Amino acid sequence: MTQIWLLELLKGTGKLFLHPLFYGCFLMAAALGVSRVKRERKNFHVRAQDAYFELRQLLPLGGLVGLALSVAAIGAGMVIPFAALLLVCAVALLAMLTLQVKLLSPAFTVGVAFFLLVFTAGRGGELPLIGAAFSSLDTAVFPSLAILLALLLIGESVLIGKNATKGTSPKLVKSKRGQTVGVHEVKRLWLVPVFLLIPGSAIESIFPWWPTFSLGEQAFSLLLVPFPIGIHQQVQGLLPKEAITITARRVLLLAILVLAVSAAGYWYPIASIVAVALAMIGRESITMSQKIKEANLAFYFSKKNNGIMILGIIPGSPAEKMGLTVGELVSKVNGIAVRDEEQLYEALQYNRAHCKLEVIDTNGQIRFAQRALFEGDHHELGILFVQDEKKWGNAAV
Repeated sequence: MTQIWLLELLKGTGKLFLHPLFYGCFLMAAALGVSRVKRERKNFHVRAQDAYFELRQLLPLGGLVGLALSVAAIGAGMVIPFAALLLVCAVALLAMLTLQVKLLSPAFTVGVAFFLLVFTAGRGGELPLIGAAFSSLDTAVFPSLAILLALLLIGESVLIGKNATKGTSPKLVKSKRGQTVGVHEVKRLWLVPVFLLIPGSAIESIFPWWPTFSLGEQAFSLLLVPFPIGIHQQVQGLLPKEAITITARRVLLLAILVLAVSAAGYWYPIASIVAVALAMIGRESITMSQKIKEANLAFYFSKKNNGIMILGIIPGSPAEKMGLTVGELVSKVNGIAVRDEEQLYEALQYNRAHCKLEVIDTNGQIRFAQRALFEGDHHELGILFVQDEKKWGNAAV
């Protein structure tokens, strides 16, 4: 039995490279990286993270989350109909074509596929090539799909809380009063490969060559499905980490609620529909409530009278090595009070070999940071800050 499972795991892993979503995720992540770098260069004349940053975020944590979800799904004996996975794949690919990362939340990709499955169940004969996958569906498959959605939402909350807070992108925008202010934006995509049990009879009717194995009197196949999960959030009134952490907690609470309701679907089929609808409405409500809350807050990253607000830090720069962080205020440079970029530059010229900063941290406490400066250090300190529109080309010091 152990050899059968190991063999199926190896076969399922190999077929991951045949899945269109696998390549679609890499293409979309690359497009996100290029788009971000272009915008950052327009705003600051320098990019914060390189264009490969989004690609590097695809799998490490997503793979671990996928492994945990695989253990949970297989351990619980969940069997997902092959027709449902076909629909999820189709919905996710269509969402990718829009380049709207927020549509790749499992609440929408799995949710839309769920309701399409409700309407197409029993009408498989009308569908070319894949009609056989739909012909034998009944309401018994819906609870497992609803629970899968809840598990993926739990995975989404972990990804948001652990990864989306890293490398948020600084951005310059105009306030309603026409002033240039700063915001932080995260457009992140993760690839979460999950092993799922699917009925062997369903896939054999479409792909007779697909390997299956038997447990008792039933045949199953193990399939590794690459679920894309994405988030798009813009933060203006809070520190990026604080705002994104709040979103992660809300998604987790929603996931727990959806899981509880969907579990009731094994006894009351209508509960599965309620759970999926709750997931879709709840996930969109989280996004909208965050936008409304942000709109009612003052811009966190704006010009201050007591120093220069740090909007971003260039990786590997002297500023990062001095421990400066986003949201802090640089009040003095080499003992000279600074209020804008010109004063900051002049203070740096006062002693080009050494830099001593007086910084007001995010708790309002004063601390000092200092470091020797060497020839070739990237963009002097490597601080990105809010600039007037006419100076956007030199918004890094």
